[in-house]
Amino acid sequence: MRTFFPSDSCKESQLNAINPQSWLQVERGKLSKLSSSHTNSSSIESFIKVPEPPILPFFKPIDYVEVLAQIHEEMESCSPQERSTLYLLQFQIFRGLGETKLMRRSLRSAWQRAGTVHEKLVFGAWLRYEKQGEELIADLLATCNKCAQEFGPVDVSQLQVEVNGCSKETVAMNGDKSLKNVNFKIGDEIIVCDRQKIASLSAPFHAMLNGYFTESSSQDIDLSENNISPLGMRTISEFSITGSLSEVHPDLLLEILVFSNKFCCERLKDACDRKLASLVCTKDDAVEFMEYAIEQNSPVLAASCLQVFLHELPVCLNDERVVEIFSHADRQQRSIMVGQASFSLYCLLSEVAMNLDPRSDKTVCFLEQLIESAETDREKLLAFHQLGCVRLLRKEYDEAEGLFEKAVSLGHVYSIAGLARLGYIKGHKLCSYEKLSSVISSVNPLGWMYQERSLYCEGDKRSEDLEKATELDPTLTYPYMYRAASLMMKQNVQAALAEINRVLGFKLALECMELRFCLYLAIEDYKAAIRDVQAILTLSPDYRMFEGRVAASHLRTLVREHVGSWTTADCWMQLYDRWSSVDDIGSLSVIYQMLESGGAKGVLYFRQSLLLLRLNCPDAAMRSLELARRHASSEHERLVYEGWILYDTGHCEEGLRKAEESIKISRSFEAFFLKAYALADSSLDSSCSSTVISLLENALKCPSDNLRKGQALNNLGSVLVDCGKLDSAADCYINALKIRHTRAHQGLARVHFLKNDKATAYVEMTKLIEKAKNNASAYEKRSEYCDRDLTKADLEMVTRIDPLRVYPYRYRAAGQNIYMYYYKGCVSKFSN
Repeated sequence: MRTFFPSDSCKESQLNAINPQSWLQVERGKLSKLSSSHTNSSSIESFIKVPEPPILPFFKPIDYVEVLAQIHEEMESCSPQERSTLYLLQFQIFRGLGETKLMRRSLRSAWQRAGTVHEKLVFGAWLRYEKQGEELIADLLATCNKCAQEFGPVDVSQLQVEVNGCSKETVAMNGDKSLKNVNFKIGDEIIVCDRQKIASLSAPFHAMLNGYFTESSSQDIDLSENNISPLGMRTISEFSITGSLSEVHPDLLLEILVFSNKFCCERLKDACDRKLASLVCTKDDAVEFMEYAIEQNSPVLAASCLQVFLHELPVCLNDERVVEIFSHADRQQRSIMVGQASFSLYCLLSEVAMNLDPRSDKTVCFLEQLIESAETDREKLLAFHQLGCVRLLRKEYDEAEGLFEKAVSLGHVYSIAGLARLGYIKGHKLCSYEKLSSVISSVNPLGWMYQERSLYCEGDKRSEDLEKATELDPTLTYPYMYRAASLMMKQNVQAALAEINRVLGFKLALECMELRFCLYLAIEDYKAAIRDVQAILTLSPDYRMFEGRVAASHLRTLVREHVGSWTTADCWMQLYDRWSSVDDIGSLSVIYQMLESGGAKGVLYFRQSLLLLRLNCPDAAMRSLELARRHASSEHERLVYEGWILYDTGHCEEGLRKAEESIKISRSFEAFFLKAYALADSSLDSSCSSTVISLLENALKCPSDNLRKGQALNNLGSVLVDCGKLDSAADCYINALKIRHTRAHQGLARVHFLKNDKATAYVEMTKLIEKAKNNASAYEKRSEYCDRDLTKADLEMVTRIDPLRVYPYRYRAAGQNIYMYYYKGCVSKFSN
């Protein structure tokens, strides 16, 4: 879910809310300025706020692996119609884990394996919604003669509708066979029709014209009271003969649709249904026609209207007419509108509504519909929990409690966190603590359980719970933030900064950067504060701080007054220093400042995108690449940025083509560098290595700055190592180090290792560790070049710096298994 799900449901914690106005008044000279020598806990307290962790509206099982395994097993034996629903559940699990790529993969699988047109519509719309803002990629692919309309319009005419013909056998043949025609009188007009053709339209017409009714022997029949116009009846007569509808005005089609429904003319109704479906183009069309589709039970028309609504997500949910259609549909109406895919549809609508405004009435309505659409226990517990979270945000505590209780009764243990939070609000703090304690003692505990329980205790107990939460789940940001704030309250500045830096070392969480910004403000370290706020603005230009009350850009302006100005030369030197010390956040800040001063923005936005990729912020990196393209100073430069956009989104061949187009216009460093990257990635032929080497050598002959040349030398060294040219590779790495490309130490260490000089490789990696600010990967690589005890120490350090790196855990687990295997062998030997 894109939006931050805020929590204002609990009582204020010990740390009072920051009052940004107080600090702004300091800057205007209205209050005495804080001095670091006189800083006390109450003044610091005014700067620091750690919001309590929200109850997230996600499906969070106790054992993710077990549930995912169950789903996989069910997929192997389920019917094709059930498979897409299982992929949707898989998506919900990955969302609870925050695995964006796996979420999209599950949605794509659901779309690919959709068993019905309705499922195809819903999952296609969901994938488009997830890929908002990527229209540029489709445009770029189009310039390469490649279509990117992966989730384009669905042909709703494929929707199969059971059409029953007239069952003549069930009706006695009593009509006057001499009467070939029948004259239908409508007002003052007579419409002459073929009696048997009209009779074949439906069982009621067959009975009326050929059965025991008076009309069976009548030449003239009055239809004036049946809401059909003469033109409508002529069209029906033509259809009875030809079996198709010619060009007919939509209003007339609607009239015929109502008539065909009244007289059970299934073939005619189906033809009207499909004809009207083809005429739905705009949202207004869809709003108007959906009402008829539901009233007249016209599923093809309804599907066409639904497709228009879903195509315009999220904008269409700002239209109350559309919201009304989705919010008040009963079971039968949902069936007409979306067939058996009601749960999938309302999952999508609920997510979009929560991203727009989780407290809104439409969010509640969609979640209520989600509950009504849920069929399995897993679907129900998700729906109950999500609506419980929304009710909690809206401070509708009694309703929220009932919903969380239902979710818990269906097996969703995480909903107990919602019950505990509600208990605390109602003044039952001890009861909340006991709820969490009971959960912890009855299942394999998870980090969120200890984090939640920490809210309901004080002192050492709270600290112990938060430490345990971090041990079990290092990605939880609240424990770090709380500890940092608590240490700052005790005026232990360095310890507070070290604590918040622990999490920022491996997870660039904006709320953590905001807290560090506040810590720096409290001690009046404005240079560090400006660095953090500029990095925040790079990641999220519209970010608002202090619980959304103040724009980060405004605070940046105020802090800027306390920091000396840098010239362009100063900025380049600062960027060079930070890039060399692998200080990516510091580099981001410098680039932000350089962008404000004008100059070659295309180049700067491109450098910014490289840093953001290293910091694992792909969305922000893509935004920077798009800005680089927009601000390119030349055609060949623009082509390079377009190539990187295509390359970074998995379109290597198209990226390669853009690089070649750029080189035809002008031989540039970046064009050759891009071509080398794209060629190496798109070709499985090992013989292409010589071409890549040549491209990188050509790049190095072109003008560029040392930041990029260092990277090119480093990459060239890597290719040479793969080709077995160790001496040439070493020269590349040494030349890169001469221009302070610090990462080249790693490549040089690899060369030493391949030359059987393990000790020198270890020394080389130690140099990288000493220089690099972010050095978890350096410790991990150095662990390969030392004995067992030092390896273990290095990998322990890796886990301490970045607990998300997997290799140390695998190494330790493998070592433990080997030890246990050896130990069991010895026991078996001696026992025999």
